[in-house]
Amino acid sequence: MEHSKAPRQDLLESESLLEQTILTCSGGGSEIIWERLPPLQTDPRRIARSRIVTTSRPSPARAAFDIIRTKLLREFTENNWTTVAITSPTASCGKTVVALNLAFSLANQKECRTVLVDLDLKRPQIANTLGIEAPQSIERFLQGEIDIGDVFLRHGNNLAIGANRQSVSFSAELLQSRETMRVLEEMRQRMSPHVILFDMPPMLSNDDVLAFLPNVDCAILVAAAEQSTLDEVDVCEQELSERTNVLGVVLNKCRFSPEKYGY
Repeated sequence: MEHSKAPRQDLLESESLLEQTILTCSGGGSEIIWERLPPLQTDPRRIARSRIVTTSRPSPARAAFDIIRTKLLREFTENNWTTVAITSPTASCGKTVVALNLAFSLANQKECRTVLVDLDLKRPQIANTLGIEAPQSIERFLQGEIDIGDVFLRHGNNLAIGANRQSVSFSAELLQSRETMRVLEEMRQRMSPHVILFDMPPMLSNDDVLAFLPNVDCAILVAAAEQSTLDEVDVCEQELSERTNVLGVVLNKCRFSPEKYGY
């Protein structure tokens, strides 16, 4: 991510960037689909335990995700992008928590429609993190067997979350299939989101991310402080840059505040 502007300036830009982004997207006919999505029921205590901070306005921790949101909107506006893959070098880096916090931060922009899809098909985490009971199968959705309204839950009026209930054996093959590309393109056209977030698996665990990268405009890599090595980050960043645009690297699980050290 860029660091040439102060955080406050980045946050102040968010509203105008959003207005420009919306102009590039048509919402014609999609209102009915959004209205028919089942509502997402969340437990505030579980949300807090899961470290989802962007659903609560008073939380000071949400500022970091609001800054990422603003920079994402800037890049999307300048490049006419709509899709981003969120991945990590290895497991337990917190990529799902980052994806969810970014999704809820975007949802705080009421005119911005955001879709979050759990494509960590070997180890789906979104349903467990949010406490979603009996989610549908993303595999069946990507195979065209069930519809948008069967899979996605709506938070407010502008965030749809597609969780997953079970692992997929041949996940890379599914993510590369023509039917998956057709289904995701149909979803984009019918829902008219301004941002689509894909929560992907860790890059070094299998080839799912590499298989899916042709379907996204850019990627965010989430590294964990005191866990991810520089070699792991370098390898992943290099592989991402060869196949898509790298929006940035997010350092997660830091024990200190950058402001405290004058960064």
